[in-house]
Amino acid sequence: MRDQNARSALLSGEVPVTLNQHGAPPWPLAGGDKSAIEDLHASARQFITLFHAENHAGPAFQRLGRVRREIEATGTYWHTPEELAFGARAAWRNSTRCIGRPYWHSLEVRDRREVASAPAIAAECTAHLREATNGGQIRPMITVFAPDRPYLPGPRIINSQLVRYAGHETADGAVVGDPANVDVTRLARHLGWSGGRPESRFDVLPLIVEEGGGLATLHELPADAVLEVMIRNPDLAWFADLGLRWYAVPMISDMYLDIGGVCYPAVPFNGWYVCTEIGSQDLGGTARYDQLPVIAERMGLSTGSDQTLWKDKAMTELNLAVLHSFNSDGVTITDHHAESVRSWPATPVFPRYYEDFSHTPNFYQHPVSLRLKSAGRPLE
Repeated sequence: MRDQNARSALLSGEVPVTLNQHGAPPWPLAGGDKSAIEDLHASARQFITLFHAENHAGPAFQRLGRVRREIEATGTYWHTPEELAFGARAAWRNSTRCIGRPYWHSLEVRDRREVASAPAIAAECTAHLREATNGGQIRPMITVFAPDRPYLPGPRIINSQLVRYAGHETADGAVVGDPANVDVTRLARHLGWSGGRPESRFDVLPLIVEEGGGLATLHELPADAVLEVMIRNPDLAWFADLGLRWYAVPMISDMYLDIGGVCYPAVPFNGWYVCTEIGSQDLGGTARYDQLPVIAERMGLSTGSDQTLWKDKAMTELNLAVLHSFNSDGVTITDHHAESVRSWPATPVFPRYYEDFSHTPNFYQHPVSLRLKSAGRPLE
């Protein structure tokens, strides 16, 4: 709130801006160079114009003038709650690789821009997880934490998703759990995590939150905030004996959001699962839980040649099990056929070609954290 009061005072003229000997404010503006400021002006102008046009908010020139003055005075600008909500939804709409983006209008936006401390961020992530889970009736949702500002980077969540299963390395080089999460598990251990004792295939990792470029800290997710689904097949009674499970809400947390040139580095967001994300990729993928050979053996399939299509048969039963289990437990899920029809109703997906374009606002992948690159070793 202090930042907002200071910002209002600046823009109203109550507080004069003292320029330095070069005629500029005494703090770096969007990186400290003139071209960066010009880029920010251009990005802000494009977004504000888009917001006013799509929301029938009238002429944008007054708002553009305030934004221009705020950028010149502070090196950045503050979106109104309405601009933030529209920007987050438009970013989902512009995510060309996301099959769920037709639902962009339904995204619920939690404005938590005044939240920057790691414990408060972790608490808000837990609240988001509970609200989005909604007893199994998954709600698309995003929480937006503090943005990057001159001299003060925003916070960052190191985990790729809020809920992830650990990948425990063994002495012989094998992995117990999810191989995709070996590095973050190693980092969690380095930071003091003692969970997963004894180690299992489905140990929920703690959140690793980095405050504004500072130290990373661990934050356990309460067990009652993580809804999990036990995977069983309606036609294969032995399937439940495999002990497979998966969490209900896919909540991406390692991407940043760009709205009109302002970067929000911590923006956990979720939709709901397509069954193939769990069955074909997470549980079935050879670099992940690699369950197809196990299922094929239990089905009595011949695995000596790929031409028997044993992988296809096993994968079909795995995806069927995922769909059956989520639906039986009342947890929102969809299948790839239904989403293909919703996304491209005129023709099937397979024979079409699509241009991969990048429009803003949008979500972008963070570079891999130096902490993960160090694989749990102390940073210099």
